[in-house]
Amino acid sequence: MLISTSQQTEGPATEEVEHLDIPAESSPTPAHPIRVRSRPVPAGVRIARHTHAWAQVACTTRGVLRIAAEGSTWMVPPSRAIWVPPNVTHEVVIVEDAFLRTLYIDESVVPEGLDACRVVEVSPLLREVAVALNDTSISRERERLLGTLALDEITRSRPLPLSIPMPTDKRLLALCEAVLEDPASADSLEHWATLVGASTRTIARLFRRELGVSFSQWRQQAVLARAIPLLSQGRPLAQVALLLGYQSQSAFSAMFRRAFGESPRAFFVRDSEPHER
Repeated sequence: MLISTSQQTEGPATEEVEHLDIPAESSPTPAHPIRVRSRPVPAGVRIARHTHAWAQVACTTRGVLRIAAEGSTWMVPPSRAIWVPPNVTHEVVIVEDAFLRTLYIDESVVPEGLDACRVVEVSPLLREVAVALNDTSISRERERLLGTLALDEITRSRPLPLSIPMPTDKRLLALCEAVLEDPASADSLEHWATLVGASTRTIARLFRRELGVSFSQWRQQAVLARAIPLLSQGRPLAQVALLLGYQSQSAFSAMFRRAFGESPRAFFVRDSEPHER
C-alpha cells in the first residue's frame, strides 16, 4: 500500500543543455557501419531533442540515463542499454554522473524487427565487443567480425519493461509530469484531476484512450522508473521502499518482482566491469 511522502529522490537541481555534435570519426558509414563513442557526462546534462540517420545503442558503465522518444520515457540503468532506431527524434537526460558509451549503427546493417525503441540487457560479451570496437587502430577485418557479433548480441538482447508511456492531451500530460515529480504521493486521481482542471471521469477515460492503462497502472510504472536510479546507487532496499511510498520492503519487492520477474537485488547484480576504456 502506498503512503504519502514529499521527499525528493533523484535529479540534480540544475540542468545544462547540450546540443549533440557527433565527431566525424564517430559517424557510421556503409564502409564502417558501427562506430563507438565513449565519454563521461555529468549529472544534469540534457542532450536536446535530435534525430540522426543511423540507429544507436546507448548504455552506461555507471550512472543512469533518461531517454524520451516516440511518446514514452525510458530509464536506463547500468548494464542495460536503449536501442533507438534510425530517424527517431529523441532526447537524453543524464540523471547521475555517467560514463556514456554509444554504438552508432549505419542504417544499412540495422537488423530486421528492431523498429521501435526498447531497453535491453547488455551482456558481458556485448560490453567487451563495444570496448574493442572503440579501438580505432583495429584492422578492417576485425572491425567487420566484431560488428557482426555486436549486431547478433543486440538482436538477442532481452527487452525490459522500463518505458513510461506519455500522453499528448495537455491536461493528462501535465498530470503525468506532476506524478513523475512525486510518484510516491498517495493523492487520489480525483486530486490530480482537480489540479489540471478536468473531471475524474475525463482523466480516467484519457488514461485508457491515450495510454491503454489505468491511472494506478501508469503510476506503478512511474514508481519503478524512480526506483531505478535509487537502486543503482546501492541504497538500502528498505530506504528505497520508504522513499517511494511503500510501508514495507517486502511490498515494494513484490511489486518489483511482478514487473521484472526478479527481485531488485537480482536485477542490479552486475558482472565486474573494467570498462571506462
